[in-house]
Amino acid sequence: MRCPFCSCEESKVVDSRSTDDNNTIRRRRECLGCGKRYTTYEKIEDIPILVVKKDLTRENFNKEKIINGLIIACQKRPISRKQIEDIADYIEKTISNGMLTEVQSKYIGEMIMDKLKEVDEVAYVRFASVYRQFKDINTFLEEIKNLMTTS
Repeated sequence: MRCPFCSCEESKVVDSRSTDDNNTIRRRRECLGCGKRYTTYEKIEDIPILVVKKDLTRENFNKEKIINGLIIACQKRPISRKQIEDIADYIEKTISNGMLTEVQSKYIGEMIMDKLKEVDEVAYVRFASVYRQFKDINTFLEEIKNLMTTS
């Protein structure tokens, strides 16, 4: 951070406080070159993540859509709401940590299925049947056979 008075790059933080909205940190700094004080603000950079769908349209990433899909797949299964939210949090965190601005919906779907396979195989097959759009019973049986051979 350069001093606005003398352009020196060395400073020390004298005081740090959160702003009223708790989204920004206000820092009082003292220049080590000229001794003058100035204020800086730190704000978390919020880069929206766009999901590229199969038809190449784009929409904002929405964790609630993942949660809703998981709730449907996990109906009447011994899976808690916390487990569902943990899966959604994991997916959101993985995408955010990848510093991606766009992500394919296919990538998200595959991550969901990988996590569901670990948690509950029935919920996994339910989700896969909708996600992969099984056309007939043979496709459904093929997925179950694949699941049985990998387990």
